[in-house]
Amino acid sequence: MERSLPLLLLLLLLLARGGAAERLEALVPGDILIGALFALHEDVSRDDSFSPHVPQCVRPLERGVMRALAMVDAVQRVNSAPLMTEANLTLGLWIQDSCSDVGTALRATEQFTRVESCGEDTADADGRRPIMALIGATHSELSIAVARQLALRMIPQISYSSTAAILSDKSRFPTFLRTIPSDQHQTGAMVRLLSAYDWSWVGLVTSDGDYGRSALDLLLSQSSERSICVAFRAMLSASDRSVSAQIRDVARTIYSSPRVRVIVSFASPALMTQLWAELKTQALAAGDSVDSVRRVWIASDSWSFMSLENVEDMEGIGHVIGFHFRTVTSRLSGREGTREREVAWEGEGYSRPELKAFYRMLKAEHGEDVEKRLSPELHTDTVFSVQMAVVAIAHATVEMCKDHDCKTPGAVQPWQLLRSLWMEEFEMGGERFTFDRRGDINLGYDVSLWRVQSGVVLRETVLEYHPQNNSFTNKHTRNPLHALRSVVSRCSDRCAPGQFKKSAEGQHTCCYECINCTQNYYSNSTDMDQCLSCDTDREWSPEGSADCVPKRPLFFCWDNGFAITLASLSALGIVLALLMSALFFRRRQTPVVRAAGGPLSQVMLHSLVVSFVSVLLFVGRPNNLQCKARQVLFGISFTVCVACVLVKTLQILLAFQFNPTLQAALRRLYRPYAVVSACVAVQAAMCIIWLVLKSPSAHVLNQNTTLLHDCHEGSYLAFGAMLGYIALLALVCFVCAFKCRKLPQQYNEARFITFSMLLYLMAWLLFVPIYVTTSGVYLPAVEMVVILISNYGILSCHFFPKCYVMLFRKDKNTQSAFRKTIYEYASKSKSKSTLSASSSESPADAVSSNSTNEEVKGSQDVVLSQDSKQRRCLRRSSSV
Repeated sequence: MERSLPLLLLLLLLLARGGAAERLEALVPGDILIGALFALHEDVSRDDSFSPHVPQCVRPLERGVMRALAMVDAVQRVNSAPLMTEANLTLGLWIQDSCSDVGTALRATEQFTRVESCGEDTADADGRRPIMALIGATHSELSIAVARQLALRMIPQISYSSTAAILSDKSRFPTFLRTIPSDQHQTGAMVRLLSAYDWSWVGLVTSDGDYGRSALDLLLSQSSERSICVAFRAMLSASDRSVSAQIRDVARTIYSSPRVRVIVSFASPALMTQLWAELKTQALAAGDSVDSVRRVWIASDSWSFMSLENVEDMEGIGHVIGFHFRTVTSRLSGREGTREREVAWEGEGYSRPELKAFYRMLKAEHGEDVEKRLSPELHTDTVFSVQMAVVAIAHATVEMCKDHDCKTPGAVQPWQLLRSLWMEEFEMGGERFTFDRRGDINLGYDVSLWRVQSGVVLRETVLEYHPQNNSFTNKHTRNPLHALRSVVSRCSDRCAPGQFKKSAEGQHTCCYECINCTQNYYSNSTDMDQCLSCDTDREWSPEGSADCVPKRPLFFCWDNGFAITLASLSALGIVLALLMSALFFRRRQTPVVRAAGGPLSQVMLHSLVVSFVSVLLFVGRPNNLQCKARQVLFGISFTVCVACVLVKTLQILLAFQFNPTLQAALRRLYRPYAVVSACVAVQAAMCIIWLVLKSPSAHVLNQNTTLLHDCHEGSYLAFGAMLGYIALLALVCFVCAFKCRKLPQQYNEARFITFSMLLYLMAWLLFVPIYVTTSGVYLPAVEMVVILISNYGILSCHFFPKCYVMLFRKDKNTQSAFRKTIYEYASKSKSKSTLSASSSESPADAVSSNSTNEEVKGSQDVVLSQDSKQRRCLRRSSSV
C-alpha cells in the first residue's frame, strides 16, 4: 500500500490545482477493496451538446480533499493496527470523484461494480476488480441514486454525510448504512429546541434538492406536533442563474416579518453569506439600523461549520445556533490526529515521504497560503464519520474472514460483508457502536453557539442532543443559550390564563385572538385552545377566570344580624314563659290564676316554650332531622296552646250561657283535658302521616354563585293542612270569645282571647303570600317572624295582664275584689234590663195600657230573678 500512495497523492494534487479531468481516481490494492466517492469538485461544466460525453469537473472543494485525506489516513492506520495484522488482511482503496453530480457519481459506481463478462471476479491489469463496499457519497441526492444501483448486487454502502431521512427506509435502500444521524433526528432536535425556548413563529430557508426538500418536509411535520408554525419557507438553488433575485426576495420577506425572530436554515454556507449581506443592504437602504434584521439563526449541519473568517459582522447577523454531528475522541479523529495534520502543514509530522511530497506540491502549486485554505476544513466531525466507516468495515471484514478465504479473489461476496456489518459491533475511542435496524449510528448532535471574543468569531459547544430520548444536556454549568429566552418569536402574544385562542378560518394556528372565557368556564394556563368547564354543581367562575371558585354555601346562619335578633327574641320568650310558669305555680290558689284556667295555664306556657324552641331550628345549615323537627314541634306545640285557649273559651260560654238547652249541651262538651287531647291527637296524626309519606328534608338549591341550603317541606299540602288546622281552632276560639267580650274586666278573658286569635289569624294570612313569593336565604326568617308574633301574642294577651295583677295590683287578686266586681256587673246588668223593659213600651201604649200593678210587679220579679241567676253564674264560674 505504501508503494501506491504516490499515485493517489498525485491525482489529489491535480485536483487541488483546479484542473479538469475526465476521470479522477486513485487505486490502492488490498485483500478487500473499498470504493470511495468524495465530492472533490463543486460541480461539472454545463454545455448544450446533445452527444453523449463525460462532463468535466470544476471548482475544487477543499472539504472534499480533507475527507479523502482522512480516509487515506484511516486506511493506513487500520491496516497497521493489530486488528488487521493479526488477521493477515489489508484493506484496498479505490477513490473516485463524484464532482457533486449525480451522473458522474453513477458513472463511478458503474466502474466500481463492473465484472468480467464470464462472471468471474478477477482483477484487470491495473488491479481493478468489483468493490466489496462503498464509502460515500457526500450529498443525499447522490447517495439515493448510488444506493439504488448498489442494491442490485447487495453491495453495502456507508455514507459519511448523507442525512436524508428517506435513506433509512430499508425496503427501498436495503444496503445503505451511515455513520451519522438522519435528518429526522436533526429536525427533531431543532423542533425540540424551538419548543424549549417557546419560538413558535419561525422562518425556513433550504437549498433546492433532495436534502432541502426532505428537511423541509420533516420540519413541517414535526413542528406541527409541537404547535410551531412556519411563517414562510424559501428554497434557494445554488446553480440557478437567478439565485441573486431569490436571495433578494428572501431577504425582503425576512425584513418585512419583524415578528419572525428565529429562522431555521438548511442552506449552503455560500448562500447564507449572501443572504446576510443582502439583509444588511436592505435595512440600510430603508433607513433602519442593522439591529432591525438581527435574528436567531438555527444552522443545520450543512453550514454550521462554515469558515468563520467569512463572517464579518456577527453583531449585525444576530445569534447563530449550529447543529453538527457529535464525535468521539479517538486516536484517529481526536486532538492527536488533528495535531499531526497541523504539523504536516509545517512540513513536519508525517514520517511518510509521500505525504511530505504531496504537501510540497500543493504549496508550490497554490502558493504559501495553502494551509490557510485547507485548515478551516479540518474539523473533527468532518473526518470522524469517514474514519468510523473505515473502522466499521475493518471489523466486519475480520469477522467475515474468520470463516472464509478472503485472500482468494471472488471467495467472498459483498452481501456477506453486509451481513457482517449489520451484526458486528466495533470499538472506537473506547466506545462500542453498531448499526441500528435502520442502518444508522445515532451519536446525536452537538449544539454550538457562535460568539465574538476579542473581535474573533468563535464556536462554543453548549449542548448535546440525545436522539434516544429527545433531550438535551448542558456542556457547561450555566447554559449560554439561556440569554436567548428574551427573544420572542411569536405570531400573536400569549393568551393569559382566563383566555383562550381563537384562530380565524384559513389562518395559521399560531396566529389568533385572545378571547375571555365565559362565565362558568376557565383556562388555567397560557395559550389554551379552549376553556374548561367548571363543575357547576359545586363551582362557578366569572368571565375571564383562571380557575373555578367554590360556590359559597348560603343559609340563614348564626352570624347574620337578623338571625341573631330573632334567636334572641326566641330565647327571651323561653325565659319569660318559664318565669311565668314559676309565678303561676306559686300563686296557683289565687283568683287570677284560677280564673286564667289553673293547670291549663301551665300546659299553655310549656307548649309556648316548645314553640319558641322550634324557632331556633330555623337558623343554621339545615339537615334532614332539623327540617323534620322544626315544623312538627311548632305544629303540635301551638296546637296544644290553641286547644287550651279553646277550653277557656268554652268555660266562659258555659258560665254565661242562660239558654238551658244550650247550657246543657256545653256542660256535656266541657271536658278540658279530653278536648285538648282530642285536638292535639288530630294534629299529631296529620304530622305522622306527613313524616311517613313525604317528610321535609334538607335541600340544596344550585344558584349561579351560591349553594342555597334550605328545607324542602316535602308535601306542601300537608304543610298547609297543619297550619290550616291550627287556624280553624283559632277561628273557633275567636268567634266564641267575641260573643263574651263584655264580661267583667278582672274576670273576663274573652277580649284577650279575641285579640290574640285575631293577631294569630292576621299574621298567618300575611305569611301565606309572603312565603309563596319569597325565596332565598331569608325564607326561614319569614316563618320565624310569624311564629314569634303568634307566641308573643299569646303571652301578651293571656299572661302579661295576669302577671301585672299578681305582681303590682295584689289588691285586685282577692275574693272580695272579685265579689265586688261580680256585684257591680250584676247591678249594672239589672239596670240595663229595667231600662230596656221600660223603653220597649211607647207613651201611647202606656196611656192606653190596661196593665195592672200586678203585671208591673211581675215584670220586676222577672228582672230580679234574672239578676239573681247572673250572680249565681258568676260565682260558679269564678270557682271553676
